[in-house]
Amino acid sequence: MGLQSFERSLERMVEGVFSRGSHSSIRPVELGRRLLREMDDNRSIDVKGRRIVPNDFSFRLSAKDHAGFADIDEALNSELCETAREYARAEGFHFMGAVAVTMAVDNSLKPGRFTVTSRLREAGGGGLASLVLPSGERVTLSDRTVTIGRLPDCTIALPDANVSRKHTEIRPSGTAFVINDLGSTNGTKVNGIRIEGERTLADGDIVSVGSTHLRFEAS
Repeated sequence: MGLQSFERSLERMVEGVFSRGSHSSIRPVELGRRLLREMDDNRSIDVKGRRIVPNDFSFRLSAKDHAGFADIDEALNSELCETAREYARAEGFHFMGAVAVTMAVDNSLKPGRFTVTSRLREAGGGGLASLVLPSGERVTLSDRTVTIGRLPDCTIALPDANVSRKHTEIRPSGTAFVINDLGSTNGTKVNGIRIEGERTLADGDIVSVGSTHLRFEAS
C-alpha cells in the first residue's frame, strides 16, 4: 500500500473518529503520521528474513497539549495502536511483542510541538494475551492450549459447516503463542494466508477459521 497512501487513509479514518473531543493544538492524525514514519524509518531484518519494526512508542507533548487529549486519551491510544497493527499487516512488517503507546509531558516543548521515540520491545511474560471474537468477547490465553473447532467441547466452538470438528489450536511457546492447524479440511489462515505447520502469532494478527475472524492481542 505504501506509506503515503496509508497516511491518506489514516487522515480520513482518524479525523472522522476524533473530529470532536480534542482540545489540543495537535491533531490526532499528526501523531498517527509520526508513528507510521517511526515504523518505516526504523525497520530492520531479523535472522529469519522478516522485516521487524518498533512496537513501543513514547510521545512527549507540552503540558497544555497533553491535557487537551485528556477526554479522548483511551480512545486515541487504542486508535494509534490499531493504526500500527494495520500498517504492519499492509506492509508485511512484524512486531516482537505487543504494540504500546504512551504519552508524557515535556515542559521544554511549546504547544503544537511533540517528539516521539520508538523501540523494539520483546513480548514479556507479565501480560495476558487474548483472542478477540467478532462479538467483542475475549478468550484469555495462558498456559493452556486453546482449541477451535465445531465440537462443543472445543474451547471456542464454532457452528460452521466450513469448520472441522477440531480445526486448529493455539498454545504457549516460551513467551509467545503459536497456532497449529489440526489437519482441517479448509485450513487456517493468518492475515489472509493459509498456514503450513506451526506459526508464531504477533500482536494484531487476524486468525481466520471458516467464516470467523479472530484478532490476537499479545497483551
